[in-house]
Amino acid sequence: MHQPTPPSTATDNRRLRDGPPWPPPADGGLGPVQPRGRAPRPTPTRPVPQGPGRAGGLPPTHTALICVALPSLAISTENGQLTGQGLEGFYRAGRRLLARCQVRVAGREPLAVQARVTGADSARFVGTLRVSPAAGPDPDVVVERIRHADGTERIILRNCAPHPLRLPLEAALGTDLADLSAIASGAPGPELPATVHDSGLRWTTATGNASVTADPPPSDALASAGLLRWEFELPPGGTASVELRVRPDGASNLRAVGRPASSPLAPARATGDDPRAAALLRAAIDDLQALLLRDPAHPSDSYLAAGAPWRCGLAPAEALAAARMTLPLGTRLAAGTLRTLARTQLRGPGPRTGMIPGPHRDAGAHLPPGCTGTEATLLFPVLLSEARRWGLPEQETRELLPAAERCLAWLRTTVGDQTYLRDPQPGGLTRGETQSHAHRAALLGADLLDACGRPGSAGLRQWAAELRKAFRADFWIDDRGGGRPAVALTPDGRPLAHLGSSTVHLLDTGLLGAGELAVGLLDKVQTEQLARLLGGPAMDSGWGLRGLGAKEAGHSPFGHRSGAVRVQETALAVAGLAAAGYEKEAGGLLRGLLAASEHFGHRLPEMFAGEQRCAGSAPLPHPAACRPAATAAAAGVLLLSTLAGIRPDAPAGTVTLRPLHSAPLGELGLTGLRVAGAPFSVRVSRLGLAMVEQAADGLQLGV
Repeated sequence: MHQPTPPSTATDNRRLRDGPPWPPPADGGLGPVQPRGRAPRPTPTRPVPQGPGRAGGLPPTHTALICVALPSLAISTENGQLTGQGLEGFYRAGRRLLARCQVRVAGREPLAVQARVTGADSARFVGTLRVSPAAGPDPDVVVERIRHADGTERIILRNCAPHPLRLPLEAALGTDLADLSAIASGAPGPELPATVHDSGLRWTTATGNASVTADPPPSDALASAGLLRWEFELPPGGTASVELRVRPDGASNLRAVGRPASSPLAPARATGDDPRAAALLRAAIDDLQALLLRDPAHPSDSYLAAGAPWRCGLAPAEALAAARMTLPLGTRLAAGTLRTLARTQLRGPGPRTGMIPGPHRDAGAHLPPGCTGTEATLLFPVLLSEARRWGLPEQETRELLPAAERCLAWLRTTVGDQTYLRDPQPGGLTRGETQSHAHRAALLGADLLDACGRPGSAGLRQWAAELRKAFRADFWIDDRGGGRPAVALTPDGRPLAHLGSSTVHLLDTGLLGAGELAVGLLDKVQTEQLARLLGGPAMDSGWGLRGLGAKEAGHSPFGHRSGAVRVQETALAVAGLAAAGYEKEAGGLLRGLLAASEHFGHRLPEMFAGEQRCAGSAPLPHPAACRPAATAAAAGVLLLSTLAGIRPDAPAGTVTLRPLHSAPLGELGLTGLRVAGAPFSVRVSRLGLAMVEQAADGLQLGV
């Protein structure tokens, strides 16, 4: 996990994979508590129990219940007990504060009967016990545990027997105060000795301390065993509860950035014929709020972490992409993200001046790692331009304009006299995805410059036109099936032909004024062929879009860039296909992803296996996927806003609606969105007709 600080202005050349951890810095810790008045006594060091995920690779996340309220996490298995194995525990700012919290009632562990996430930041576990000699088959004690990401857990005992019960309760606690990166590598270190402290236990290392306090205080505490004990007498139907609070020493109760009162995201809701739409949007907004972080030096600026548990820090390209997809929820997140990244922009002489630094990202078996700094630099002016259309105030736009101009100047300088934007290393590839980002940045950047009365738009448009002409010839591979776009050109100009989901960026052209979209890199015939390919069985798994076509060499359903379904790219495909008029293909991908979301409790992971859907099947989770993930949660917002086809132009005082006429989910209502700084609601009928139900005063419906 990353501490919520702006990224370094130095270029980060670490290779970033989209699931395995991006090792975070350590910061903060928490440990066991001991009862008030008991003298601390040293205890022998005890190793954390070994288990699945401890050795032999990355601990899996697909079966974990992850509660998130960054910078805090709580990660559990479905039985509710924290055993110290794998990733289990309470975390804050990248450090595991509590690894073990094993509850026993009357000397026995409850039988787990249900575990479920009740919100992005909380989970509920229910277990039962039979403690009476003549209880029969029915449990007579129910044990409920309510766990929160902020480090709070409430344990509730309920007597279901027809007679009083005396119930001893024990909580065995322990921790290693390990960094998440050490846990991910299988080397967290031994469990630390505890001391009795206040109304619980405390753990100490040279780099940090942690404590667990209990309310009510325990009747006994054993530091050597890390054990807290209570005795309860419960009448029939009676209840008793204990609350444990896990904190780093000196820390107050954590208040998450994304709490509703201060969240930059509007509390939008969906209604309509398909109840999955409402569940998807609700889960998406909950996850987005849980992933919000603040720049501590500029607390009014919030941005999204990439995902939990592996990437709880700022990944520039993904933060910008997620902020762009969530523009229907308001422009505050976009503004905070842009301001935060503008402070990281490289200055001074040199070819990298104007870049927003970012790590390298694995691109699969066929391509070398790509530079996310390039992607972020090209996304910056795009997000600013579109945020202005959605209602970002002119003053904020002009404050951010110099940073956008530096991004565009870097683009023009780096391209120079050439046609394409190549990979920065000598002899680098020319990626089709990069040309998509660059072309969109040039056109939307030119639009932004014109709107703000700044020079340079003509040169950007001229270069974009030259790029389009060259791209349509150089990047198109003719074959018997009608052709396909090349994923890249080698240094000697040879096209690489494998078909992957990165081609969806060719359909993502960007929003201009008056509800119009920018022109794309492909011509009409090429766009039609790409739509056919994306909607075909090689790319559409039935659950979403595969990262690499099923017929391509090196395809693997679990390959995070070579066959797995990536939620963000599937949503971009739906939006791009719908905008280009290919509603059948867009609707098929949309329905598949919505069906997949049901199997994930509507909380979509960043990716899952691209195995073919068949009758009675379910999507296979990817064991290393982040869930929640910023781009996956934001994709839910993009999917539903695409159905309504909302295209605002706040400076012109208009909003244009281009809904899917096929209405793939039937009637759909979206309320609580934000356009031009005011609440906005729209309804799409079963006939695919859209009607505005609430809007800012003076906002007119465009043609």
